[in-house]
Amino acid sequence: MSDRPRIHFATREGRRQQPVPIGSNMLIHFPDVPAILGLIKELAAYENAADSVQATEASLSLTLSFAPSKHRHSHSHGSSSDTNHAHNTKPPPDAPFSSSPHGQPTQASGYAKTLLLRLPEDEGADVVGMALYFHNYSTWRAKPGIYLEDLFVQPKYRKRGYGTLLIRELAKEVLRIDGGRLEWSCLKWNEPSLAFYRKLGAEEMTEWVGLRVDGDALKKLAEGKVGAVNS
Repeated sequence: MSDRPRIHFATREGRRQQPVPIGSNMLIHFPDVPAILGLIKELAAYENAADSVQATEASLSLTLSFAPSKHRHSHSHGSSSDTNHAHNTKPPPDAPFSSSPHGQPTQASGYAKTLLLRLPEDEGADVVGMALYFHNYSTWRAKPGIYLEDLFVQPKYRKRGYGTLLIRELAKEVLRIDGGRLEWSCLKWNEPSLAFYRKLGAEEMTEWVGLRVDGDALKKLAEGKVGAVNS
């Protein structure tokens, strides 16, 4: 039984393991999609936006990428975690993500990927953190990158280094694909998180302004119902 947290790509079926005592014919099932949805809702509540969550287990199942269960990407993290990863083999630039040595989700199977962090087995192996991300692209560098959409660790399990472990995995993934950068956004009022990110070496992009079109404005733009713009 491991006393270390484990990080793995979410699978559609979830995680299965032999229960204790060893030798039983039964399997314990840890579904991943409900765990992801639960963390999304917890994060939304933390950001005072609980009413904004429209995601469901069904919609997540349709839009997320999932790793093959039998090739689940999983690591035990200890004092020398670098020796426990199979990220050092760089695929050719045009290789699909499914050819990676640790069984990543395929490139065409969904729009975003999720790394889940589970407690050590001696603490129950529950999912208590996630990093949900997708790939972006830098035209100036002509390199892919990763955009971290959501990073969340349940409050009672913070101060254990779990957030750092998740971001470190993403940094390794950027290097594995010969990418240029890892980036994400943070609410201005969330000073504890901003301080944490600064310690990791992240720089605030103060010269940029985030822009978004959604809801009715998105429909009007798509239908050409916004004012004419000569640009």
